[in-house]
Amino acid sequence: MDNRSTSYITVAAVTIAAGLAAYAVYFDYRRRNDVEFRKKLKKEKKRVEKAVAQNKQSELAESSSEINEQALHDVLKGIRSEAGPQTSEEKEGYFMSQINIGEQLSIQGPRMYLPAAAAFFRALRVYPSPVELIGIYEKTIIEPVFKLVMQLTQLDVKFRIEAYYDNFPPKRTNVSVVSREVTPGQGNRQILVVNKNFNAGEVIYKEFPVVTALDPDLQEKGTHCGHCLRPIQPGMSLQTPKDSSTGPFHLTYCSKACMLASKNQYHSLLFTLDSPLPSEIPSMPPSPEVQQHRSEAQAKFADFVKKEGRLSLLLVARFIARQVAGETQKLVSATSPGMAAAAAANGDFTDADHPIEKYVLADHLERLRYLEVVPNAAETKLLSDVLSSALPGLEEFITEEKYATSCGKMAYNAFGVCFGGGRDDRPEPTARPEDVEKTRTPYGTQRQIGSALYTVSSYLTHSCKPSARPSFSSGTAEISIIANRDLKKGDVLTIAFVDVTQHPDETVVECRRRRRFELARGWRFSCACERCVEEAQMLSAEDKEKGNAADEQLKDESKIEASVKNFSNPEQAAQDRAEDVIDSFIG
Repeated sequence: MDNRSTSYITVAAVTIAAGLAAYAVYFDYRRRNDVEFRKKLKKEKKRVEKAVAQNKQSELAESSSEINEQALHDVLKGIRSEAGPQTSEEKEGYFMSQINIGEQLSIQGPRMYLPAAAAFFRALRVYPSPVELIGIYEKTIIEPVFKLVMQLTQLDVKFRIEAYYDNFPPKRTNVSVVSREVTPGQGNRQILVVNKNFNAGEVIYKEFPVVTALDPDLQEKGTHCGHCLRPIQPGMSLQTPKDSSTGPFHLTYCSKACMLASKNQYHSLLFTLDSPLPSEIPSMPPSPEVQQHRSEAQAKFADFVKKEGRLSLLLVARFIARQVAGETQKLVSATSPGMAAAAAANGDFTDADHPIEKYVLADHLERLRYLEVVPNAAETKLLSDVLSSALPGLEEFITEEKYATSCGKMAYNAFGVCFGGGRDDRPEPTARPEDVEKTRTPYGTQRQIGSALYTVSSYLTHSCKPSARPSFSSGTAEISIIANRDLKKGDVLTIAFVDVTQHPDETVVECRRRRRFELARGWRFSCACERCVEEAQMLSAEDKEKGNAADEQLKDESKIEASVKNFSNPEQAAQDRAEDVIDSFIG
């Protein structure tokens, strides 16, 4: 470029700059002194801001429209198939790397929002307190990415809901849960069917209980294990020391293994002053005042349990304590893989057969049927005090409504553990017949030595002509379900909830009336099994007159939780659960 061209450009630039400066002075003068000009400027500013906002919304809408449900499904499927970190150190590094990836991708524009959300979702899956992290996400992540994270969470919940009965019961039990009508006209319910053929007398599956409770008289005598319910030979027992420092509720055990299992699962939390947290989690030692308050709360609860003598109360307390123990153990399971292996070997089916999908006790209990019971505010408060004095916040497990529902589930699903044909020396109940606790046993509750809850066996339904029977031939609370007759693949598994044998001093109508009364009192339904229908047709007019009360068709009063009803609409159930997670943090 020659000197003359350079001069021309320089002069032009100076001229333009001078013109711009002059216009800026003129513009500022009019802005400060011309009212109409100011109004025009404000109007133009609003127009520009509106155009920018619309453009941004259009850009977001365009980017969101490209992210359809199939794209979210594909991302979630990929994430769920990833091996993921195993140790706590690996999880910490993985968490930080995914957070960093999400932050970097989210600032690269709408087309990177889904990969960013996927990274944040991966971090959420390994974070020990997902509710807390969701609250942090809501405050720190840009809205479109946060919405995608929640959509992935909702799809994840939906998958868990739909996949539950694909993974539970475990395949090794040889049974599946299906939905069929049991009582004509009363809708479908979940029941057990066999997955293969069985001959009469064959064991279909075995199952250990989730929780047990020994009859009070046997606990006092120390003749049976307080955990597995095994009879104990004289001089072969292990006992918790009977002094105030070890708790107010003393148990006898058949072995050190049972003593440790009881301690780790529920006894330490409910009836000792031991830390409610695993030893791997550091915590400050409680003050003497806190320990005194905890001791007093436990003593009051123990006295109430002994006075009432109701096993459902103890079953609920132990179940809740085991839930707490399971949740706290999650925090250290990565550093103690042996504990996870031991839990899996228990055979109580508290998880599911799936390499990735995991279920917890709450998932199993939530799906069980229950009877409505009147909440007892006194016992709810006593148990709540035990939990809160051990670790503030645990009382959230035990609202009156939750407690009443849990009691109703124990009342409907608990089995009576009987060895051989049962015992003859159980103390006679003093409560009214309609208030006496009933458990599922073909020998009658009065012959049991204790009660137990099982995750798989709770789906067994009653029949007065059952296709299978429970057995406790191992000498513990481990239940074996044995075929009463030859069974074909797909046949329904039924057992007798009550003693259905016709006693020597009973007529057909008397036997029928007795067992139907017991079913109505204990489980609030009228049996419509093949035997009951056949016997009804055989009854004479006089017999029908005598047994008319037993022939009244009582509607099945057992219920399922509202949340489980929503499982028939997985999209709505998943949305409700995702919203509950956010609400629980914000509220």
